Amino acid sequence: MRSGLAVSIGQHSDKGRKDSNQDFHGAALPQAPSRSAKGVAVAIADGISSSDVSHVASESAVRSFLTDYYCTSDAWSVSRSAQRVLTATNAWLHAQTQNGGGRFDKDRGYVCTFSAVIFKSTTAHVFHVGDTRVYRWLAQSLEQLTEDHRVLVADGHSYLSRALGVGPHVEIDYQAVAIEKGNVFLLTSDGVHEHVDAAVIRAALDAHPGDLDAAARSIVEEAYRRGSPDNLTVQIVRVDELPDGELNELQAQRAALQLPPVLEARMRFDGYTIVRDLHHSHRSHIYLAVDDDTGQSVVLKTPSVDLQNDEAHLDRFLLEEWVARRIDSAHVLKPHVPDRKRSYLYVATEFVDGQTLAQWMVDNPRPSLESVRGIVEQLAKGLQAFHRMEMLHQDLRPENIMIDRTGTVRIIDFGSAWVAGLGDSKLADPAQVLGTVQYTAPEYFVGEGGSTQSDLFSLAVIVYQMLTGRLPYGAQVARIRTRADQRNLQYRSALDAQRATPAWIDEVLRKALHPNPLKRHEALSEFVQDLRQPHPDFLNRRGTPLLDKNPVVFWKCATLLLGIALVVLLGVISLRG
Repeated sequence: MRSGLAVSIGQHSDKGRKDSNQDFHGAALPQAPSRSAKGVAVAIADGISSSDVSHVASESAVRSFLTDYYCTSDAWSVSRSAQRVLTATNAWLHAQTQNGGGRFDKDRGYVCTFSAVIFKSTTAHVFHVGDTRVYRWLAQSLEQLTEDHRVLVADGHSYLSRALGVGPHVEIDYQAVAIEKGNVFLLTSDGVHEHVDAAVIRAALDAHPGDLDAAARSIVEEAYRRGSPDNLTVQIVRVDELPDGELNELQAQRAALQLPPVLEARMRFDGYTIVRDLHHSHRSHIYLAVDDDTGQSVVLKTPSVDLQNDEAHLDRFLLEEWVARRIDSAHVLKPHVPDRKRSYLYVATEFVDGQTLAQWMVDNPRPSLESVRGIVEQLAKGLQAFHRMEMLHQDLRPENIMIDRTGTVRIIDFGSAWVAGLGDSKLADPAQVLGTVQYTAPEYFVGEGGSTQSDLFSLAVIVYQMLTGRLPYGAQVARIRTRADQRNLQYRSALDAQRATPAWIDEVLRKALHPNPLKRHEALSEFVQDLRQPHPDFLNRRGTPLLDKNPVVFWKCATLLLGIALVVLLGVISLRG
C-alpha cells in the first residue's frame, strides 16, 4: 500500500535586470499526520514595481500563508482555511498601506499579487489574485489554471484590477483540480511567463527530470536571455505518489489498533477497569469504566462483535473521538484522552450522569413550552459549535442527547458526522444517509447531501415531538425516493385540542420542517429566536394557504373545479346551438 502523497519541488528566483527582487516564494512539506490532514502547500507572490515596500508585502503574504494555513482547524475544508488566512493577510497589508505612504497612492503601498496551490489527497486546490500564474503541464502542453486580473487600457498598457493589500476586502479565485501521478504544476511571476513558452518549459523538464531546481533555473535563465526586464521566479511541483484515496488519518489509526474483546464487569482493559454495561446495540457496546491512573469515571464504546469485519463501520468508529477533540462546547460530549498509548480500537469519553432526552420525554409527556425552549437553546448552541467547524452532526435524535442532573444538555454520538476537512475521503460523503430515518432531512433521500439546514430540520423534529408526542411527517420521510416525493410531504399541524400549543409555534415549526431546505430558517439562531419572539408574519397569519399546506389536494380541487366549469361551458354552448 502506498504511504500517501509524495511530491518533488524545484524553485528558483532572480532579481533579473532590476536592482532588487520583489518576488517571494516558498513551500511547506509537513510530515504525517499534518500532510494527510492539511496537505502540501506552495506559494508565490510578486510585489508591484512602483512601491518601495512591495517586497515586504510579497514576503509577508507567502510566509503568513505557509504558516497560518497549518494552524487552522483540521476539520475545516482547504478552501475555508486558505480563504480565512488570505483574508487576514489582505487586511494586515491594507492596514500597513493606510498607515504608510500608500494611504493616498496605492501604487506606493503594501501590495502584491499572489498564487498558491495546496496538494491534498488527490486534489490540487488553486488560490489566486493578481497576475502571477499557475500552470499544469499535461500531455506535453501547458494549461493555464489562473486568470490574470489585469485591465487593458490604451496603447497596450494595463493595470492590476485585483491584488492583496489594495483594499480592505479582496476576492480570491479558487478552483479544485483532480490530480494524477506524474502531473507537473508550475507557478510563475510575470517576468517569466511573459517571455517563455511551452517549448522552453518542455526542454527544461526533459533536460533535468531528476533535478527540478535545475529545471526552474533553466526556465528563469531563458526568460532573462529573451529580454525580460522584471524579477523572475519559477516553482515546479511534480506529483510522485498519491494516496489510495481510501486512506486517511482515521483509517491509519484504526489499522494500528487491535479489535477489542467483549468486556465484562471488573475486567481490566487498556488502563481501565470496567464497572458495568450501559448499552448494547447492533452497532456498538457501551460500558461505564474507571481510568486506573486518575480514578475518573469514563464511558468506553467498542464496535459490536457483529460488525468487527465491516471496514466501513470501523473506519467511522474513531470519527467520534476525532470530532470531539476539535469541538469545545459545554453542550457537546467531551473526549477522554489519557497520556498512555492505546492498544485497542475503542472510543473513550466523559461520563454524563443523567438521562437521554428520549427518557426525559417519557418522564415528561406534556412538557411546558418554556422547558422545551430551554432544551432547544442548549441544543442549538451545541449544533452551532459543529457548524462553526464546518461539521454536520447528521444523526440528531433523542437517544443521542443527554441531560445531566444539573439540566445541562449535551449532544453525543458523532459517528455519523460530516466533516468538511475530510472531504477527500468516503467518510465525508454528505449524500450518505447515516442518521435515523425519522429525524433525517428529506434532501438526504434524494441524494442532495446535507447542510446546516438539515441539522436544523432534525432539531425541529425533536421540538415537534416534545410538544406533540408524535412525528411531523409520520413514516412519509422513509418513503422518499424522488424530488416529487420530497415536494409532496404533508406536514401535520402541531396544534392539538389536548395541548395548549400556540398557533404561531405551529407556524414556526412548519417553516423549520419545510421539505425544501431553502425555505427553512437560514440559521439556528433565527429558529431559536422565533420560538421565543416570533416574527410578526407568524402572529398575523390567519391560515396557511392550501397550496402550501397540501399541494396535492389543492391541485385536485383546482382540477375538479376546472372540469365542472368546462362541463357547464359545454352545456351552455350546446343550448345556444
